[in-house]
Amino acid sequence: MQLLPDRRDSLTTVTTAHAPNQQSPAAEGPAEFRQRLLAGMAAAIRECGFRESTVADIVRHARTSRRTFYEHFTSKQACFIELLRQANAALASQIAAAVDPHAPWDTQVRQAIEAWVAASQADLPITLSWIRELPSHGVDARHLQRDMVESFVALIQNLASTPELRAAGVTPPSRQLAIMLVGGLRELLATTVEDGDDIAGITEIAVRSTQALLGPRDS
Repeated sequence: MQLLPDRRDSLTTVTTAHAPNQQSPAAEGPAEFRQRLLAGMAAAIRECGFRESTVADIVRHARTSRRTFYEHFTSKQACFIELLRQANAALASQIAAAVDPHAPWDTQVRQAIEAWVAASQADLPITLSWIRELPSHGVDARHLQRDMVESFVALIQNLASTPELRAAGVTPPSRQLAIMLVGGLRELLATTVEDGDDIAGITEIAVRSTQALLGPRDS
C-alpha cells in the first residue's frame, strides 16, 4: 500500500492551525484569515466537540478576533460547513491518490479502504462530526451531506472504470449500489468510534465487503 501522509498534514490549510507568527496579521489577506478561522474551528472541535465549541473558542485557536470571524462567516455553523466541505474534498483526493490503477482489482479495493481508514483515523473528531453532527444543521448542511455522498459515489465509479478493472470483469457500480456502500462504510466507522474501538479493526471487513459488492460477476 502506498504510504499515506498524516491527514492533518494533507489538510494543513483546513484542519491544522497556521503558525500565526510566520507572518504578521497585517501581511495576511482575506484568504489567509479565512483558512486560519477554519483551522481554529477544527481545533475547537478536537478540543470540545462542535456543539460545545463557541466562536470565542474558534478565534482563540485562530489567534484573531470575533470581528474578523464575522467578516468571513455569518455563524459558527457556516464555518463548520465550510470546514467539512474542504476536509471532504481533501479526503477524496487522498483516497484517489492512494490507489494504483495498474494493480489487481482486489488490491485497488484494499488500497482505497486502507487509505480511507488511515485518513479517518488521523483526525477522528472531524470524521465523526461530518457523519453524526452535520445532518442536524439545516438545509445548507443537508445539501453538503448530499454533495459529500455524491462525490464519493463519483470517486467509487471512477476508480472502478479503469481498463484494468474492466479487463478483470469489474464494472462501475450503479449509483444506488455506490450509495449503499458509502452509507454502510460511514455508519460502520461512526459506530466503531462511538463504541470506543480502534477503527483500524474494521479494515478487513470493509475490504471484504467492498470486494464482494464490486467484484466480477459470473456470467
